[in-house]
This record gives sequence, C-alpha cells and structure tokens, in this order.
Amino acid sequence: MQQTSDSMVQGRASLAENLLFRFRILWIALFAIITAFLLYNAAQVRPDASFRKMIPENHQFVQNFFKYEEDLASLGNAIRVSVETTEGTIFDAEYQETLRQVTDELSYISGVDRSGMRSIWTPNVRWSEVTEDGFVGGPVIPDTYDGSQESLDQLRQNVLRSGEVGNLVANNFQSALIYVPLNEINPETGEQLDYHQFSERLEELVRDQYQSDTINIQIVGFAKVVGDLIDGAQQVAVFFVIAMLITFVMLFLYSRCVRSSLMVLLCSVVAVIWQLGIIKLIGSGINPYSMLVPFLVFAIGVSHGVQIINAVIANRVDGADKEMASRYAFRGLFVAGLTALASDAIGFTTLMVIDIAVIKELAIAASIGVAVIVLTNLGLLPILTSYIDVSKRGLKYQEKKQHGRHPVVKIFSRFAEPKWGRIAIAISLVMLAFGIYKAQQLAIGDLDSGAPELRADSRYNLDNEFMVENYSASTDIFVVMAETAPGQCIAYENMALMDRFQWHMENVEGVQAVRSIVYVSKMGMAGINEGNLKWYSVNRDDFIINASISQAPSGLMNRDCSMAPVVMYLNDHRAETLQRVVDNVRDFAAEYPSDELNLMLAAGNAGIETATNKVIDQAQLEMLIWVYGVVIVLCLITFRSIRTVLCIVLPLMFTTVMSQALMSMLGIGIKVATLPVIALGVGIGVDYGIYIYSKLREGLKQGMDLTQSYEYALSKTGKAVGFTGLTLAIGVATWIWSPIKFQADMGILLTFMFLWNMLGALILIPALARLFKVGPKTKTD
Repeated sequence: MQQTSDSMVQGRASLAENLLFRFRILWIALFAIITAFLLYNAAQVRPDASFRKMIPENHQFVQNFFKYEEDLASLGNAIRVSVETTEGTIFDAEYQETLRQVTDELSYISGVDRSGMRSIWTPNVRWSEVTEDGFVGGPVIPDTYDGSQESLDQLRQNVLRSGEVGNLVANNFQSALIYVPLNEINPETGEQLDYHQFSERLEELVRDQYQSDTINIQIVGFAKVVGDLIDGAQQVAVFFVIAMLITFVMLFLYSRCVRSSLMVLLCSVVAVIWQLGIIKLIGSGINPYSMLVPFLVFAIGVSHGVQIINAVIANRVDGADKEMASRYAFRGLFVAGLTALASDAIGFTTLMVIDIAVIKELAIAASIGVAVIVLTNLGLLPILTSYIDVSKRGLKYQEKKQHGRHPVVKIFSRFAEPKWGRIAIAISLVMLAFGIYKAQQLAIGDLDSGAPELRADSRYNLDNEFMVENYSASTDIFVVMAETAPGQCIAYENMALMDRFQWHMENVEGVQAVRSIVYVSKMGMAGINEGNLKWYSVNRDDFIINASISQAPSGLMNRDCSMAPVVMYLNDHRAETLQRVVDNVRDFAAEYPSDELNLMLAAGNAGIETATNKVIDQAQLEMLIWVYGVVIVLCLITFRSIRTVLCIVLPLMFTTVMSQALMSMLGIGIKVATLPVIALGVGIGVDYGIYIYSKLREGLKQGMDLTQSYEYALSKTGKAVGFTGLTLAIGVATWIWSPIKFQADMGILLTFMFLWNMLGALILIPALARLFKVGPKTKTD
C-alpha cells in the first residue's frame, strides 16, 4: 500500500495547486471576507412566489389568456372565503353581520381587486324575476336591510331568486362564500403581490378574528396554497439542522475525528451561504419549489468534502505531513472533483429548457450552488486541513482499520469478479425491464384533488373538501375564450354555435356545469316570455338577443363584444380530466369549423394547469437528453474512452428509470415540483461514478488487474462513496415527516436516489468494466 501511495503522489503540482497552497493565508482571509459579505446578503433572502412565475408564460394557452387577462380578471388569480355557521342557517342577523364584516375586512387587504369582489353583501350580486311588467330586481342585500325577521325573510327570498344558491350560497344554506380576485401587481406601488404576507393577513384578519365556536372560516385559492407552502417551507430550516446533526454524527463515526467532521460541515455550510447570498445579489429569492436546493448544495458539498478528508487521512497515515497530505489530496482529486462538479453545474442549467420561471430559477440556484462548491470544498477545505490537520485519535483509528478489510471493500470488490459481475448485470436487466414497464404508467400532472403539494389532512385540503361538498360551483375552472370580430360575440350564428358547444361540453365526463352568455340569453328569453321554458333558446333576432342579456352579470363578455368566455366547472384538476376536456374542445372545433368564431384555449386555474402539464410533458425527455448529454461529453473529455463513459452513465440511467417507476408506484405525477428532482438525482449520482472510476483507472495504470484495481478504488474512494450515500439518505429521509406532502415525496425520491446512485456505482461500475473489457485481460475472463 505504501508503494501505491508513493506512486500516486509523485505527479507534478499543477498551477492551481501552487496558487492555492503558496498563498494559503491570503485565501483564508479572502474566503472569510466573502463569506461575511454573502452571509449578510443571505440573511435577507425572502420567500419569492408569483402566479406568473409558476406558469409557462410562452405557451399558447397562457398567451391566449394574457390577451384577454383584463377581461377575465374575475376568472383568474383569486381566493374563495367561505363563512360557515354551525348553528342554524345563514338567515340569521348575527351571522349576516359577521359575513358583512368579513366581506369588508377582505376588501381592505392589500392585493385584493375590490371592484371584482362578489358576495351577497356586494352590490354587484343581484336578484331578478319576471313579472307582468317585465324584469324587476335589485341587490340581494337591499338598502332597507336592518337585521329584523322581516328583512331576513326578504333576504331568503332574494337569495332564492338570485341564482346564487350553490355558487355564493351553500346548497344547505349553512355557509356563504366571498369571491376575492387578486391583483398580481399593486397598481399604486407597482410591487408584486407578496403571497406569504397576504396569506398571513388572511389568517390574522379573517380566520383568527372571526372564527369561533359558531363560525368556521374556509379559504381556498392559489394565493392560499402558496402561502401555506411558504409556511411549511420555513420548517425546512429545522430539517436542515437535523440533517446537519445526522451528517456530523455519521462523519465522526466514519473518521473518529471531530475537527475533520466540523471542517466538512463548515465548508458545506459556507457553500450554502454563498449560494443564498449570490441569489439575493442577483435579485432572486427562494420559492416553495426551490427550497430543496440549499440542502442539495449541502449534500453535494458533503459528498466532495468526504472525499477530500478521506484522502487527507490516508495520506497522513502513509506518512505525509499535514501540508503535503492536503496537497496530495487536492492533486489526486481535483480533476475528478472538477469534472463531477462541472457535470452537475452544467447539467442543472439544462433545466432551463423547461419554460416555467420557477424551474429556471431553481436551475440557476442549483448551478450557482454547485459552482461555489469548487471553491469551498475543493479549495478551502484542503487549505484548512493543511493547518488544522487530522486528530491523533482519527489517525490511530484509520491505522487500525488498515489492518483489516473494510466491509465496503469486502462486499463490493466481489462485483469485479466475472461471476458476481454477471449476476449483478442479469439482476439489473430484470429490474430495468420492470422499471421501464412501470415508468410507462407515470402520469403527468396532479393525481389528487385539492392541493396535492399539501397533505390530504392539511387545513387547505380540508377547506377545499368542504367547498366541493357544499357548493355546486367547482373550484377547478376551465375557460374557453370564444373570440369573434368586435361587436359579434352575441350575433345569432355565433351564439348558436356557442350553444351547441356548451351542450357538447356539458356531456363530457368530468365537467360539472358550463356557463356562458348563451345560458344568460336563454334564461332571459324564458323570462321575457313569462318564464315559459318553450322560449328557453337562442333567438334569431339580434335586438331580442340584446334584450335577453340586459341583466347579464359582468365577466361573460368583454367591452367590445369580441370575446365571450365559456366557463366550465370540473370535478377535479387531474391530468386525465384536463386532457379529456382539451381533446373534446378540439374535436368540436374540428367538427364545426367557423370563420366567425374561434374557440381559444385556455384560461381559469384548470386551463393554466393544462398548459403547465403540456410543457412538462414535452420538456421531460428533452431535459434528460440535455442532462445526460452534458455528463457524457464532460466524462468523455476527462476520460477519453467511450467504454469508460458507459461504465459511469449506465448506472445513472438505471437509477433514473427506477426512480420513475417508484414515482408511478407511489402515485406521484411529473409536475413542476417533481420534474427537477429527476435531473438533480443525475447530478448527485455522477459524482460517485467519477470518483470511483478515476481511482479504478489509476489502479489499472499502475499495472493491477481489474479486481485489484477495484479493491484499490474502493479503499481510496469507495468507502467514502458508500458512507456519503448512506449519510445523505438518512438525512433527507427525515423529510418524510414534513407537513408539506411534496417535500415528503421529495424526501422519498431523494433517499431512493442517494442509495441507488451509491449502490449502482459500487455494484455496476466494476461489472460493466468487466463486461466492456476495461483494463488487462485475465484468465478468468
């Protein structure tokens, strides 16, 4: 072993090594100054969430929505607040006073579009009926309302005549709803809506203030989901601390050296500080979907730090002084580490192909984090070890371990032998076939109702369940924009085609109800004719059509009558439901083409989610091609061997397929929250393969056969790879107990990837090297 070590360190020092170690004090001072500056900025990083950032802005559906965004304000970003009484019905003076106060309170919260609010207490919600003299009507809450029994009886009558039962009033009359549209940009200040602050204001001013033993408050909507996600994301700090403690304990058990363990943790935490500080400096923040990035940076930092410490300890045991031991560690691992980190950083940038802003920000944050690890863990850590050194206790422990074979070496070295290598490949092929089969069943988009990012028993999902059970109007709204020439949206030919379209969509599975200006016109026609249902149809006379929509509520056509939204209320927002709706819209447009009316997809929260699903579906394969393309090119540049690249990349592909199979079996769909994890898993796994293969190649160059070379690789880096994979898996497994379901899902997936990438590298690299005849042939081949 001494001979091997000597041969390893006889190489010439590189320019990078000389620059790093000749000016160590200067570098430490520079690192300290930069860390202090970036720590100051990192402390100012705030949650950053935006409705526009979470949707594919360049998709045709979304572009169509933006074209008529102002006209569809009441169908866009909004929340729904339900006020429920646990005693009696809503026709109670005390309840109505509470509902009025909640409505007023909501109207004064910053970010609310007051003009679009709808409640039985807002003047834009009216009742109407047909009398001998024609239509009569007024606001549901009349000016004469005084809370008396007579006023309450009148209110009951007005509610029944308003058509709002099931919409703004629950079917069982035990709750009423307030519809609150939001302004993404504050028109007075020009600032973006702070969803976290808005959610906190809802809780403070509405839920906390008005909920009691007799009143329950339910709140749903995009803003509330994001607010709850950010609340849960703040608990990530707790899991981060737990992961750090677990990592420290595992590092100590591995090295029996407190100072070495602390140095690895310190450099990894410095990398996280640098990443967060740079994010702040470039004007970005942490959104709910990128909250795993700091842990990812920490994990990758630990992975590379363990390799450095492992090499330093080995060099010290072999007799080198503390400075030379650090130099030799840097010299032996710099190229492999730089290749791995470059693969990670460039690979993560390939997430930019996904045209969704939050994923692009995640890609930038991850790439920045990995880039700084080159400085903190490949640069700062060797400098620190050259001064602080390894404790005597740690050196004695390593010397003692050298007298016997490490369990990792003993177990995994067998896979370099022909028999065990063939068995490993055969089993892997069987598992791969199963994984490919299950991966074909992997769905795009959400597979659950409510907010799948949150747990089923979360407050939000319980509120959403209440809304679904008590109101006829679904919270999943899909909007088709019927576009015409200006002034022609209520022309008979267009109205007749919209009527046919509405009937067609009402008969689509998953569609609860469809509403449009046509529905209002037909109701108006019946009303004009004393409520006779024989007249419930679209009239051919444009003047009569004009009369029939005189009582139409706002939002069912735009000002110049060039667009009329067809609003569909869906049972849920599962991917298959959304795709079925889109297919039927397109089928209808193909069957009934029209030069006068264009059915444009899509708006509403369900319509936007459909666009997101389509972007994710198109991007997932492209993303993987880019990720693996980058890894393959960089590995090819470093190792200059196609067989070597195959040995490193095939285990990664195996893990990718198996992780997709796991997602399918767990009912986790590919969406904004989960797609990046697949690419991040590749980035983490390639580190293991590069480190192991670099030492395997080193052994081959020294004249060892494949089995001996692999034992050498295991003793030098394999032990560290096994330790790192196990440690990080244990740390991230704590996420399973997170209150946020998608973070728990990420915990499961990352735990799986850490372990399978580690096992894939340790088992399949030697087996594939044997299969591809890497190194000298032996008699057993």
